[in-house]
Parts: sequence; C-alpha cells; structure tokens
Amino acid sequence: MIRQLFTTIALALIALLLPSTALASGHDGDNTEAKEGVDAQGIIFDHLGDGYGWEVPFNHHKRIPLPVIVWGSDGLHVFSSSRVTGSANGGVWRDGNAEFKIAGKDSKYKGKVVEIIDGKEVKPVIDISITKNVCGVFIAVLLTIWSILSVARWHKTQGMKAPRRMTGAIEFVIIFIYDGVIKPTLKQKADKFAPYLLTVFFFILIMNLLGLIVIFPGGANLTGNIAVTLVLALFTFFVTNIFATKHYWKEIFNPDVPWWLKYPLPIMPLIEIVSIFTKPAALTVRLFANMMGGHMIVIVLTLLIFIFAAMGPAVTGATAVVSIMFSVFMLLIDVLVSFIQAYVFTMLSTLFIALGQEDGHHEKDHHADEAKAAAVTDAK
Repeated sequence: MIRQLFTTIALALIALLLPSTALASGHDGDNTEAKEGVDAQGIIFDHLGDGYGWEVPFNHHKRIPLPVIVWGSDGLHVFSSSRVTGSANGGVWRDGNAEFKIAGKDSKYKGKVVEIIDGKEVKPVIDISITKNVCGVFIAVLLTIWSILSVARWHKTQGMKAPRRMTGAIEFVIIFIYDGVIKPTLKQKADKFAPYLLTVFFFILIMNLLGLIVIFPGGANLTGNIAVTLVLALFTFFVTNIFATKHYWKEIFNPDVPWWLKYPLPIMPLIEIVSIFTKPAALTVRLFANMMGGHMIVIVLTLLIFIFAAMGPAVTGATAVVSIMFSVFMLLIDVLVSFIQAYVFTMLSTLFIALGQEDGHHEKDHHADEAKAAAVTDAK
C-alpha cells in the first residue's frame, strides 16, 4: 500500500513537472526572450484560453490540428489548422484567391483566424471552427452518454443485481444526487426533471475532471470558459421558466406583500423580475470563477519555478520543490472542487426549478388547517 502511494505521488510529480517544462520551453528558445524573462501573463492566458489546435503531450511546439471552418469574402472555406500554424508557408494558407492566418499578439484579433485582404487583416464573417473547447465539449458529451448508458445497459442485462467497479460507482453517484438533492426538493415532480438535472451534474463533473488532465483528451478549460457556463445556466433558466406554474408567475408580477410595495411604484415586482435573471447569472459566475481560479493557481505555482530561475540554482531548486508540492496539493483539491461545483450547480438548479413548481396549494392547506384548529378550539 505504501509503495503504491509513493508510486502515485511520483507519477503525479512527473506529470506536473514535464508539462511545466514544456510551458517554459516555448519561451526560452532564443536569448532575447530569456533575457526579458518569462511572459507569465501570456502563458496563463494561452493555456486557459481556446485554440485551433490541441497541444501534443509534453511538447508545446506541436499541436494536434483541428478543422477550421470559416465563411470568408468569397464563400465557405474548410481546412486544417495546421495550414495556418506551419512554418513552411509562413503561417499563411492560400485557399483559392483567399489567404488566411492566425492573428498575432499585436493584432486586435489576437489568436483568431483572419482573412488577408489587400494586406489588411479582416475577421471572417462566420467562424464555426472546431476549436479545442468545442472538441472538448464533444468528448465530454460522449463520456456523459457512455457513463449513463453503461448503468442502463447493466440493469437491462443483469436485472436488479448490483453493478461493480466503475458502473457501480456511477450508479452510486446517481442515487446520491437523486435521493439526496432531487427527490427531497422536487418531491412528486422529481421524475420529471431528474433526467435533465442528472445529465447536467455528470456533464459538469466530466468537464471539470477533463480540465485537470494535462494531456489529450484533457487540457481544455471548459468550465473555466464563461461561454460554456453561461449556456448551462441558460438551460436551467429556460427549464425553470418554461415549466413554471401560474402561481410562480403570480408571485413575480403580483407578490403577496403590502400594497404600498406594489402601488404606485412596482418595487417588489421589479425586484422579482430582476431575480429571474440574477439566478442564471449566479450559476454562470459561480462555476466559472471557481474552476478558472483553480486552474490559474496551479499554473502560477508552476511558473514560479521559471520566474525564480534567474536567482541561481539553489533558489531555483528550493522553489521547484515547494512549487511542485503545492501544485500537486492544489490539483488534489481541484479534484474535490470538481465534484463540489457540479453538486452545487445541480443543487441550485434543483432549487430554482422547485421555486417555479410552487402551486400555492400548501399555503391554502395550511390556512385551512389553522381554521379547523381554531374552530375545534372554539367548540371546546
């Protein structure tokens, strides 16, 4: 057991150190950059951002090309991203009469595919390229479908026999989320919304975990991309409001509060309307900020090795040990945070949906019970 523990820690250190060296190697290729120091900000945003290629494991100079799909000045163009990242053609790809390249750091279209027209960079009208984040979402979708269908396939062939290993772990998580969050909150309507809520949980969890893996198919910072978290929050927003009851909308536009909070100035209705949109905003920012912060801390801790490299081998060695230890610790914390953030997003989505399912019957029943109790008391 102890040997396995030490082996795991050693492999984790190697997995962290090698990509870190690859990070710095791209910025130490010439003496000019070495003298100027490490561009920490550039490295951080490069690895947290999107791209038209996927980094080859432990070699930051090469990338796995992805399809570029753009609508330029003369129509649709589809080509590999290697055409605009290779050095043979200077990073410019000629497709017919059109020329395309990836804009440099000094361009206002930095990192985007642009078309060169009369020597000027012009952004294509439509860019629906399969970028790293898009490809990562596809991978997360496939893994989500596989994980859920594996449980369904087991029970289809094995009946009620308890599954083992990975399938058993997935079923345990399903039961934990359903019995611990969905069922107690939505009660009799749990089965109606459980498929969506469980799908959201596993989808977010898988994206979070994939973002912690430094090699393909991981490495895409999906939940650290606010566009991804916004779309997930909008799904909850639409489910909450489309399937909401009349009582829910009545409480939005005519809440049960003193009249002077509604007339002549609709103070409470305005607050309730604003709250409709603050809920998905909170879901978006909460997931995005927590996952982005975790990734950024690990990268910053790793970059400390190269920032202190100019202070001599003694300082560099001490910094490397401390940075790697803290980075491994943060990665382990991020594994826990990945589950917690998926759980919190699902729990809040369940609460928001439950608020939209209120029908007011329990209030009527409560008042009726109070009236009966008062009548019985008076009779006695």
